Amino acid sequence: MTDRYAVVGNPIAHSQSPRIHRLFAAQTGQDMDYQALLAPLDGFAAAVAQFAAAGGRGLNVTLPFKQQAFQLGTRISERARAAGAANTLSFSGDGILVDNTDGPGLVRDLVLNLGCTIKGKRILLLGAGGAARGVIRPLSLEGPRQLLIANRNADRAGELAGRFSSPGLAIAGCGLDQLGGQGFDLVINATSAGLSNAALDLPAGLFAPGSVAYDMVYGRETAFLRQARAGGASVLADGLGMLVEQAAESFLLWRGVRPDTAPVLRQLRQDAADRR
Repeated sequence: MTDRYAVVGNPIAHSQSPRIHRLFAAQTGQDMDYQALLAPLDGFAAAVAQFAAAGGRGLNVTLPFKQQAFQLGTRISERARAAGAANTLSFSGDGILVDNTDGPGLVRDLVLNLGCTIKGKRILLLGAGGAARGVIRPLSLEGPRQLLIANRNADRAGELAGRFSSPGLAIAGCGLDQLGGQGFDLVINATSAGLSNAALDLPAGLFAPGSVAYDMVYGRETAFLRQARAGGASVLADGLGMLVEQAAESFLLWRGVRPDTAPVLRQLRQDAADRR
C-alpha cells in the first residue's frame, strides 16, 4: 500500500512541498503519496487526528500551526524541544514524534548551497516568532562570533535570546530601532514582512562588506532583499533552498534515505523561471 504524507497549513495552496517530495520519491524509488492539506484555523488538531486515523504516515506543518504541532507530540526531538515548535510529525504505534527540521534546512542551504561560512561570523536574525525560534539553536551550533535577535518588540527579542543563550555563546536581543551603528556578515529575515512585501525599518550600514542577506520567504524578491541590495549586501538569497533542505531532513526521518537536493532545487528554480 502506498504510504501517505501531506503538508498541512492555512493557507496551503501555494505550497511547493508536494512537488518537492514527489521529486524526492521519484529520485529515491519510494512508494509514497504527498498532498497539501488545508486545516481550519480552529481545527488543526482534529485535521491531524483525521489524517493519522486514515493511515497517514507523516505530516509537514507550516504557518500558522507549528507551535500547536509541538503540543501534539508524545515523543519530542531535541531540536523541536529547543524551538518549542514542530514542522514534522511522524505517526506510529508509539504515538506522534514531533521534530523541527527548519534550522538544519537553513544551515545546509547557507553552507552547502550558498557557500556561506557561519563560524566566526556576525549574525543578525530579524524576528522573534516561530520561524526565528526554529533556527536559533542550529545557527548557534555552527559557532558564530555574534548572534543578535532584533524585533519590533524588544522584550520578545530579549526573552528569546535568554532562552537560547549558553556559556559558549551569549545571544543578545534588541529592538529594530537599536540597530544603528552595527554591521553584520549574515542578516536573516525571519519576519512575516516578506509575505506582504512590507519593508522593515532598518538603519544604514547594517550590511557589512561581503555580507549575505537571506529572506526565509521564497519565490519573490521581497522588500528586505531590495533593501539589502541597496545597502551593499554581496549575496541575496530567498528561502527556497531552506524549504528544499528542510524537506530533505523530513524525508530522511520518514523514509531513512536522504535525497539529493541539488537537482530538485535546480528544477524548482527552472519551474519558476518558466512561469515568468
